[in-house]
Amino acid sequence: MSDLNSSAESFAVHLSANPATDAQRAALLEDLNFGTAFSDHMARITWTKKDGWIDRRVEAYGPLTLDPAAAVLHYAQEVFEGLKAYRHEDGSIWLFRPEANAERFQASARRLALPELPVEDFIGSIEALLALDHEWVPSVPESSLYLRPYMFASEAFIGVRPANVVDYLLIAGPVGPYFPGGVKPVSIWVAEGFHRAGPGGTGSAKCGGNYAASLLPQMQAYEHGCQQVLFTDAATGLYLEELGGMNLCVVRKDGTIETPRLTGTILEGITRYSVLQLLEDDHIKLIERDISLAEVREGVADGDITEVFACGTAAVVTPVGRLAGADFDVTVGDGSAGEVTMAIRKELTDIQYGRVPDPYGWMHRVR
Repeated sequence: MSDLNSSAESFAVHLSANPATDAQRAALLEDLNFGTAFSDHMARITWTKKDGWIDRRVEAYGPLTLDPAAAVLHYAQEVFEGLKAYRHEDGSIWLFRPEANAERFQASARRLALPELPVEDFIGSIEALLALDHEWVPSVPESSLYLRPYMFASEAFIGVRPANVVDYLLIAGPVGPYFPGGVKPVSIWVAEGFHRAGPGGTGSAKCGGNYAASLLPQMQAYEHGCQQVLFTDAATGLYLEELGGMNLCVVRKDGTIETPRLTGTILEGITRYSVLQLLEDDHIKLIERDISLAEVREGVADGDITEVFACGTAAVVTPVGRLAGADFDVTVGDGSAGEVTMAIRKELTDIQYGRVPDPYGWMHRVR
């Protein structure tokens, strides 16, 4: 267990009256998709301007009751996080850097004028939920229990101001690889005329509006045979920022790895930070800077850029085999997963799944 003093014991427990049977759960764990099945319970905390954080509980997973005037439905005042619970070979269950997720959740809340959930409550909610739903953590390769903490303005009112009543919830579901078919190179469509976020906006916050704005260009990506969309900066349209749900890195022929610098318009990915730390400790030259689309196209074409990969909680580290846009379509390297990409992926996942020692103290045991 982490030495962090969580608040798991403060959560009242209300058991589900209709939990999945062993057979039903086994069937779901055998056919793992991403984001379609959920465990028996959810954790919940309420915040009011008068009383602060109150009523910590774990209760049956089920529909929410919201007033039609609930502020989130009108003004999108909400934030969320994503992290995973991993089952190690000995059956123990671990989280990967949950304190970092808790701190980013607080930063997102600040930007959306929401109350900041204490780190101990964030982690305590996960521990309290997993005390009941630990059997939902799968054990097959490339699997995990995806955890989705989120917070939204539940006060019923029509008016543009921060809500005085907010609900925090945590749900969980067993997942396999994010992209169907497992780990293989994906194709990326470069959005034209659309941008994920602008300077001074909510780009560095993890809020639903950022993802809603990405859905139309994501549909265009699908229409062009691509799995993800890549956004350039809103100010000039020249520089790479991030994918719809992941950060991006390019690998040069000389072994140098480059990634777009954080400018306030890019989500500060925890997987990104972890990958950069591993690369630094492996003595790989790493550069964070503005990277133009034009130089990436040129570098891929002349062989100076040998690999491109994306990184994020859901897909971990994913090779990119193709970059396409309205006036170009190029294959990265020979289109296969690159050695550098797969090596850093293995290094990270070996820590997450407990196959090697964790020298960073990133893993947090919950059971």
